[in-house]
Amino acid sequence: MDDKTLTSVEDFLRNRNRKLEETIRRNNEELTSLIDRQDPSINSTIEEVYQDFFGKDFVSRFNHDETADKALALKNAITNALLEDPVMSPPKTPAMTPANTQVNGGTAAGDKAGEEKDARKETAAKEEAAPAEPEKSGMEQLNELIGLREIKHDVAELVALAKIRKMRQEKGMRFVPTSLHLVFAGNPGTGKTTVARILARLYKEIGILSKGQLVEVDRSGLVAGYVGQTAIKTQEKIQEALGGILFIDEAYTLCRGENNDFGQEAIDTILKAMEDHRDDLVVIVAGYTNLMMDFVNSNPGLKSRFNKYVYFSDYTAEELLAIFDMNCKKYSYTPTAETREAVGKIIAGEVESKEENFANARFVRNLFEEIITNQARRVASLTAPTEEDLMTLLPEDLEDDGTDTGANTSDAE
Repeated sequence: MDDKTLTSVEDFLRNRNRKLEETIRRNNEELTSLIDRQDPSINSTIEEVYQDFFGKDFVSRFNHDETADKALALKNAITNALLEDPVMSPPKTPAMTPANTQVNGGTAAGDKAGEEKDARKETAAKEEAAPAEPEKSGMEQLNELIGLREIKHDVAELVALAKIRKMRQEKGMRFVPTSLHLVFAGNPGTGKTTVARILARLYKEIGILSKGQLVEVDRSGLVAGYVGQTAIKTQEKIQEALGGILFIDEAYTLCRGENNDFGQEAIDTILKAMEDHRDDLVVIVAGYTNLMMDFVNSNPGLKSRFNKYVYFSDYTAEELLAIFDMNCKKYSYTPTAETREAVGKIIAGEVESKEENFANARFVRNLFEEIITNQARRVASLTAPTEEDLMTLLPEDLEDDGTDTGANTSDAE
């Protein structure tokens, strides 16, 4: 239940009761969380938030709404309460009289503003009514990724296995119990988070997961500084991930082996949740290959649940150049042939001399941002830059000092 869900209510209240509107906004996130979890305390929360505005029977209105979508039921209850309460009803527009015009010199301006608002609403309604482009499936999104040939094959196998298992289960047939939890191992910038997000969508499409969201977290999002707080903090992330995938980046940092470390408490909480919610929660742990293997082997509970590894190899120089091209296209930049050649040489040099933990696509992203920063400094010095100036990336934009116009491809090496 986001802001869009309450648009009609907020419009209704905009100039009548600012306090109620702010209350709805302030409590929107909390109510959404309660509704998603079907938490029994939702009624008491709604009562606390809205009783002062709508009376004690408001919770009863909400309970008796047969709408399956609880967010919509809440919206209906609010709207009905507003319409039935004369105090909260919108004022009637006063008739235009000479006296009104004389007393309020801004009436004509107000009418014009109202007409403009109506025109904007009409335009928005037409845009909403216009047929949207069909959303791409998870598999289409996966196949569009640059490189990752082996990963695409592994994901296709995972999805096929999960799909057939669900079909056999629905038909009452026996099926082999297999774990959907995964270890994503590889260097940074190799697409682990992106693939996890697509996998969540794929599992949602075939009915394995009810929502298909990805909740990304690291040690700081799970571990607290005092006894007992880590379990609470971890449980909050688990609740947020129910129906989707909990993606734990650099998961090995949870297992430091220090006496006063609370990472083990987070691990224990996650392992219990994996058992309690095995039908609607997938956990993916990710990080450097060697460290992830040590992490999983450090705990029998982890080893028994994470028995499927997906290895993300480093990108080739050609794939990294394609990622650079993709960024240029996405943000409407056009490198000249000389610029692209120079970028290719920089990338090839980095790949050839790369260290063990090479940053892959992150390196390309940083390079791209450095180039467009240099381009911005150069273009900003022009008297009247054209659209072409704003889009074009020149070889000199590869230099840190934008004033040096003598850059060439050999300099870029």
